[in-house]
Amino acid sequence: MPSLFPQAEPEAPLVGIARLAAQGESLSQGHKVDYFTLENRSLLTRCNSPRMPFAWMINPYRGCEFACKYCYARYTHEFMEMRDGLDFERKIYVKKHSGWLLRQELKHVRAGQGIAIGTATDPYQPAERKFGITRAIMEEFARHEGLSLGLVTKSDLILRDLDLLRAIARKNRLRIHVTVTTTNTDLARILEPRAPRPDLRIRAVEKLVVAGIPTSVNCAPVLPGITDPPQELESVVRAAAAAKAWSVAAIPLFLKPCSEKVFMPFLQENFPHLVALYKTRYADRAFLPVEYKRRISALVKRFCLKYGIAARDEESPRAANRGDLFQQMHLFSK
Repeated sequence: MPSLFPQAEPEAPLVGIARLAAQGESLSQGHKVDYFTLENRSLLTRCNSPRMPFAWMINPYRGCEFACKYCYARYTHEFMEMRDGLDFERKIYVKKHSGWLLRQELKHVRAGQGIAIGTATDPYQPAERKFGITRAIMEEFARHEGLSLGLVTKSDLILRDLDLLRAIARKNRLRIHVTVTTTNTDLARILEPRAPRPDLRIRAVEKLVVAGIPTSVNCAPVLPGITDPPQELESVVRAAAAAKAWSVAAIPLFLKPCSEKVFMPFLQENFPHLVALYKTRYADRAFLPVEYKRRISALVKRFCLKYGIAARDEESPRAANRGDLFQQMHLFSK
């Protein structure tokens, strides 16, 4: 006799990174955060796009605790079959054996090939205090020479590794990019709830530069109606110049659908008068129009000239139509 109740379809078995994530062991818990191990088969991810000025990428963790409302990298948890965008900031995966893996894989890196660190997660997020994966990676880099390295962070925890960064910079090409979205502490706390205060990031820039490590500031992302008023942009440039940063780049908001699911409710709660504007501007695109980018770029260049600091031009032929370096990194991250 046939069953009166429909049989549930069997779930497809998890494969790849999703299976490894499901097998991860719980390490500990933080404030609204769970940490898990991730059995890592490879640390270096190849970047196959000729538009990018680097060939390899490293992300010491999966997920990021800073909980930035605009974060473009939330989609990376979808590779692990996690569809809730908030999982990206609540479930942090710690890549095991990273230092050892890097040692094995660096032999594949040819002279002149760049390695970008922090393409889809901040390497100096709070998890790093507990697990030290980024430090293990830096210790390995310090054993080598002739490498071209770039690292992006919004954490002053990077100063913990100042000794290693100096050692790396002596024998390799190292560039640090510190993200400062706004110098307004109250606004930063709303946009980036668990990230270090802007003044701590600026102080980190100053100390890195004094230590002889080339360090720039990313004003990123520039949020229409929130952080794009001229006085806001000028404040970031002025602070970067005071810290002797090498340059400043202003990078408009990149809003993927997975990020929009978190960002738009946040906007409705905190900036309801801007909801209609964002819905219109991002209705059928993830990037803002070129005209907006050029207007912001021109403003920042003017302020950079005023305060005697270089402006990184995101409208150069190499950069045109590709979005910003650190916003595009995620397209090739695994």
